[in-house]
Amino acid sequence: MSPTVADSQNAITGEGSNPQPAPPRSPAEPCLFVIMGATGDLMSRKLLPALYRLRHRGLLPDHSVLLGVAVETNLNDESFRILCRDALIASGVAKEDIIPKFTGQNLFYYGLPSSDAASFKGLSDRIQAIEKEKQLTGNRVLYLALPPEAFAPVIIGLGESGLNKSPGYTRIVIEKPFGHDLESAESLNECAHKYFTEDQIYRIDHYLGKETVQNILVFRFANSLFEPLWNRDRIASIEITAAESLGIEHRARYYEGAGALRDMIQNHITQLFTLTAMEVPSSFDAEAIRHEKAKVLRSVMPIGADDVVFGQYTRGQIDGKDVAGYTEEPGVAKDSKVETYVALRLWCENWRWHGVPFFLRTGKRLKRQASQIVVNFRRPPVALFQKAGAAPLHANALVMTIQPDEGFDLRFEIKKPGDTVELQYQGLHFKYSDVFAPSPEAYETLLLDVLKGDATLFVRDDWVEDSWRLYTPLVKNHPPVHPYAAGTWGPEEANRLVTDFLPEGWTES
Repeated sequence: MSPTVADSQNAITGEGSNPQPAPPRSPAEPCLFVIMGATGDLMSRKLLPALYRLRHRGLLPDHSVLLGVAVETNLNDESFRILCRDALIASGVAKEDIIPKFTGQNLFYYGLPSSDAASFKGLSDRIQAIEKEKQLTGNRVLYLALPPEAFAPVIIGLGESGLNKSPGYTRIVIEKPFGHDLESAESLNECAHKYFTEDQIYRIDHYLGKETVQNILVFRFANSLFEPLWNRDRIASIEITAAESLGIEHRARYYEGAGALRDMIQNHITQLFTLTAMEVPSSFDAEAIRHEKAKVLRSVMPIGADDVVFGQYTRGQIDGKDVAGYTEEPGVAKDSKVETYVALRLWCENWRWHGVPFFLRTGKRLKRQASQIVVNFRRPPVALFQKAGAAPLHANALVMTIQPDEGFDLRFEIKKPGDTVELQYQGLHFKYSDVFAPSPEAYETLLLDVLKGDATLFVRDDWVEDSWRLYTPLVKNHPPVHPYAAGTWGPEEANRLVTDFLPEGWTES
């Protein structure tokens, strides 16, 4: 049927479009979902609510089983079910009267006080007994919701006890951070590959579960308008920013050992970078996409001393309220040199991106929360409309907002109404919330992908190692840390990274 005039008008104005639910996905096969670290914060805040939502949406079959495993030996099946019920109520995802459908007879607990062979043999026996009782086919997901130092011992315990194989599928999910430098990442990969094949391993990065992150591929490769412009001939620079107004939020123990480089740059922001810079994959499947992402990292030049700035927040104001500096936070050493801010300039030495700088930035206690990818196009070669002494023309820019207010903006110059030729910078705006109902939470999306065996949004072994190969020199030779007041956009020293390429500084809108 051909479009009507009304259809065309609606396409222009955006009228007539009500929030639409996401297309339904098919349910996963029944399985036994084992969570190692089931009494931890990640379980109660993210994993349990995500699994509950999947069950509520009919995507996780009712006869699937959740087995929680933790070091506590004073819990049993019944007390663990009460713990899960209370966590679901506290999270606000469910009403108390319908929770028993989820926390009933398909929820079990096993205490694993140590990582010795006998403990894992007991876990193996318990898993086989549950599968026999519930008539499951042997499909298993082993989720490591554990501190990084526990990954290797638990992987070894699972492998040595035979839990790396089953009559159905066996998939192991490993949380970030996957290693703390190149050597540790290679060691952990070697340990995992001793017992699990690469297609069994799902290295999870919840950032990739966000709808707008996934949509980068669709935006680039499903729209002929942009892909022909996506190269050094038309693009001057690309900025990728993940700014947070929050501080470390009582995570001093973790953050003192990580810092912004390990916490955000090496995984989340580098994922955005490789998705933005990758070549067109041969097909829309996991291996083709992950192959192109890995190629991007291999093309990046080593990071020089002039291409990086570290910072640490001091006292300041956020939304008009006084906030403490990093070294005043509980649990932080008074002389700590840990970075809470990183700005990088990366160069890809390949045909598409030669000479185009990629600016990566992240920080705590910045002016406001904003995660964006900004593509700055080249300015017109001749300034036809610029008067002497007038401000320079703005470059066209495409802004992909990851959070908050997920959506896209395309910015350009227009003539202001009037007798004289005066330009004004304007934009076309698209917000997901104006068109679609709220998207599933990131963990909900990723857990369903694990259950269905889709590894597209998960990190491959070579990507992890190539990423650490790029950043480990900064870990080993820590750059000086510059102070910046909370509530600003970071240290002044970071401006020098962009001065030659973005005369007006970082995009803050």
